[in-house]
Amino acid sequence: MSRTPLALVLSFAVLSATPAFAQDHAHGHSDPGSVAAEAADAATAVDAFHAALKAGDTVGALTLLAPDVMIFEEGGAERSRDEYASHHLGSDAAFAAASEATVARRSGWADGDIAWITSEGRTTGQFNGRAVDRLTTETMVLKRHAHGWRIHHIHWSSRAPR
Repeated sequence: MSRTPLALVLSFAVLSATPAFAQDHAHGHSDPGSVAAEAADAATAVDAFHAALKAGDTVGALTLLAPDVMIFEEGGAERSRDEYASHHLGSDAAFAAASEATVARRSGWADGDIAWITSEGRTTGQFNGRAVDRLTTETMVLKRHAHGWRIHHIHWSSRAPR
């Protein structure tokens, strides 16, 4: 799979996840597969990023990325919001519109103004005349800013189901 479709597969692995996964956990511990209450707003920002891409709202998607965001996938890196905008943003939005993503598991934690959200899922559909069926993983690291949570790091990975 080329880099662009893989980025898109992974980008949309979390589209169907909602803040409803957020739970309040006693003693500050969270169970695997849940989003801690203090990370719920960060998870909402992740969902908003994916929803913006699916809707073709590339401006909205970019507003959720920090200017110095680092995006890792398939051994490659995009080192800023501007670099992402000029390389994969458009194809990621096109892929999101053409595919369906479900989240099987999501975890999230926050420590002060830093949060990390991890998601596992599956993306299916048709893109560029080819069938898509990928198991996906995604890690996003976010920082709380004056105007809400912004994504500072994304790491996407996927593989064919066995």
